[in-house]
Amino acid sequence: MRDLAPLIERVLPAATALRHVLHANPELALEEHATAAAVAERLRALPGMAVRTGVGGTGVVATLDAGRRGPCVLLRADMDALPLTEATGLPYASRVPGRAHACGHDGHTACLVGAATVLASLGDELPGPVRFVFQPAEEQKGGGRLVVADGALDDPPVAAAFALHAWPGLPIGRIGVRAGPAMAATDGLVITVRGCGTHAAAPHRGADPILAAAHVVTALQSVVSRTIDPSQPAVLTIARIEGGTTNNVIPECVTLGGTLRTITAGTRDAAMAAIRRVATHAAQALGAEAEVTLNEGYPVLVNDPAAAAYVAATGRDVLGAGNVHEVAISLGGEDFAYYLQRVPGALWRLGVMASGTDEVVPLHSPRFDFPDAALAVGIRLHVELVRRFHAGALASVETAK
Repeated sequence: MRDLAPLIERVLPAATALRHVLHANPELALEEHATAAAVAERLRALPGMAVRTGVGGTGVVATLDAGRRGPCVLLRADMDALPLTEATGLPYASRVPGRAHACGHDGHTACLVGAATVLASLGDELPGPVRFVFQPAEEQKGGGRLVVADGALDDPPVAAAFALHAWPGLPIGRIGVRAGPAMAATDGLVITVRGCGTHAAAPHRGADPILAAAHVVTALQSVVSRTIDPSQPAVLTIARIEGGTTNNVIPECVTLGGTLRTITAGTRDAAMAAIRRVATHAAQALGAEAEVTLNEGYPVLVNDPAAAAYVAATGRDVLGAGNVHEVAISLGGEDFAYYLQRVPGALWRLGVMASGTDEVVPLHSPRFDFPDAALAVGIRLHVELVRRFHAGALASVETAK
């Protein structure tokens, strides 16, 4: 096989420049028009690449050598930014107030464009067609479901799918992967607490929904600790409270918003039942009523065991055994789960923590930035997962374990 090092070195300046442009010009879910245009322009310049735009709304799907015989491998990146204000102070920081690439999607996109550029130059070394999916709306709006419904896994049919995600807890140069459930189901939670409004100086004449909501929030902390099997990961977080308009009026209602994260259907069902019970009775004890709405989110992301083993084996060959880690389940969510419901594959984690520091700047922090130094590793693993793949790749790794 050809040495990839000089090929990757050649594409790194362009990949870095693209990341900086995307980082400075972030676009929210299903608004990634300029991002998609920049990606499509670069892909159309590559030999053997057929490019579709507008997939799932604003997605870009490209297939390299669609007519080649052999298994089709899919690589996916997400393109959308988050609705928050960046606080990095970088020269290429977001130019758009209230929008920032604080989850590394600019890096994901740059890695995949770089990988596509390298793979397009490998010619006969490829075992089959390669599908590149630049997905919109990973943050909350389920772009993965939209692009899958729009044919991203079809024509030619995908044999296996892989994606990376920046991971602040891993140093640059290392990757992590795990078999089976890897990321959580993400259900939304809205609780409306209704009371009886009155003057703040005469609280006895009404039913205070703010006091009731405070008791509901406190009581809900018992759901995971006293309802869920301690061996099963689960998180219940109330992240939003809205109520009242002025300092001397007790309002009619208060709204609570949050999220439930679980790994199994049994845990999810038990938690949902407990949330309804606890919220209802906690509010009633204070003379109020609680209406609970649970909104189904992303499914659990389940890595195919053989695909996860293939990622790990490839990583050990390329990076060295000491740089590949079996990582813990994350209670974060990822809509790559929709791809993995249809085809075998794995989401793996790319280390982005700079050497010489113990500080972990978390995803979704206004201070997070995908480091340029991680691009080479992301590009390399994408390329190696494709060019080493063959019809029995997953089965052979599974047998070798």
